Amino acid sequence: MLLSTFTTYGLQSLAPTILQYVQQGYDSDTISVLLQQTDAYKKRFAANQTRIANGLSALSPSDYISMENQYQSIMRNAGLPANFYDQDSDFTDLIANNVSSSELSSRVSLAQQATENADPNYVNALSQMGLSQGDITAYYLDPDKALPLLQQQANTAAIGAAALSHGLSFDQSYANTLTQQGVTAAQANQGYGQIADEFTKLQGIASQYGLNYTYGQEEQAVFQPGTGQGQTAGQSASAYQSQLASWQRANVSGNVGGAQGGLARNGGGALS
Repeated sequence: MLLSTFTTYGLQSLAPTILQYVQQGYDSDTISVLLQQTDAYKKRFAANQTRIANGLSALSPSDYISMENQYQSIMRNAGLPANFYDQDSDFTDLIANNVSSSELSSRVSLAQQATENADPNYVNALSQMGLSQGDITAYYLDPDKALPLLQQQANTAAIGAAALSHGLSFDQSYANTLTQQGVTAAQANQGYGQIADEFTKLQGIASQYGLNYTYGQEEQAVFQPGTGQGQTAGQSASAYQSQLASWQRANVSGNVGGAQGGLARNGGGALS
């Protein structure tokens, strides 16, 4: 009977201890009290220690588990991701602080409202990455808890949102690279603003000379100066961008010959 009961608590690891107490002749009530002093039991119902320290009464195992089930039901019904608040320990702070199910429900509702009122470009970028409204709500509900699950996606989405806000597309893999390199949302917004302003012009200049200038090269030139492949072997994307900008200025000023001479010196020819 004791083993069955403690298994429902998730404490089947206490089976040898229960057997030991039975063999020592303790009755079930005494064994129950002794089991509550074990480290496994204290860890499983960890919130009770904090509740007592805060002047609250400890919850019985059945009440404790009932609260966990109510919390989990609220979160699943709100569409929050399955791996968000899916461990017993995830609910420790809520129980320790005597958060009722109605209060948690209100918090979830506020997080859902924040999701609905978020920057449309941000939400759109997250959606393109396969994140649901529930994923975003989880972030607003508990950023610290959700960050291990969503931080990479959220940061990448912020960069994607910057691109989308300027009418540009974004590649998730490249946006992830920028996130890992520490590019912030503000820097992304500034960078994609520059790209929106100059890319089509520079691409047109390259086309005039039979060259190819890609969106990816423009991104590398703006966000990762000195990297990527330009027009010629050994030339970076940013150096190629500077060369095209120089040719553009030459075209505007009428100094086309100078630009053509620069092209000849650099080999010409379209990139593959």
